[in-house]
Amino acid sequence: MRVIGLAGWSGAGKTTLLAALIPWLKGRGLTVSTIKHAHHAFDVDKPGKDSHTHRQAGASQVLVASANRWALMTELRGAPEPSLAELLAHLDPVDLVIVEGFKRDPIPKIEVHRAANAKPWLHLEDPAIRAVAADIPPSGSLPHAALDDIAAVGNLILAHAMPWPLPAA
Repeated sequence: MRVIGLAGWSGAGKTTLLAALIPWLKGRGLTVSTIKHAHHAFDVDKPGKDSHTHRQAGASQVLVASANRWALMTELRGAPEPSLAELLAHLDPVDLVIVEGFKRDPIPKIEVHRAANAKPWLHLEDPAIRAVAADIPPSGSLPHAALDDIAAVGNLILAHAMPWPLPAA
């Protein structure tokens, strides 16, 4: 299993890019999973559903299953947020895991940058950023691709994804 991250400021287009990259990667015969870091208040459950009632009653984990999918919700209830390594350990083996968020983790990353955000480049401060996908040329000498060139960005991902677990530094 190989892993790579997409790092960028909010509004840079990470999710839109990822939604286009997944079919491109799958079209090349790869299996792909994703991990998305969310804000602390996110919830995939809905009030009024039985699973929500189970969680509200105090269940540590609630697993919901159907013929089409299953989901396991784990309530931390004050426990520390799991690390990216712990979360990766929960995934079934695939060819490639793309991580959105966790921008401070030392995994190889592609910076996603949009000039209209008027935010600073991340790669200038993050040595884990190996390439850039942007709507303007990046500062520095990293490999880069246009934000809307899915094949070029996909090739950057394939070139820079690293086997998990990462080799010791």
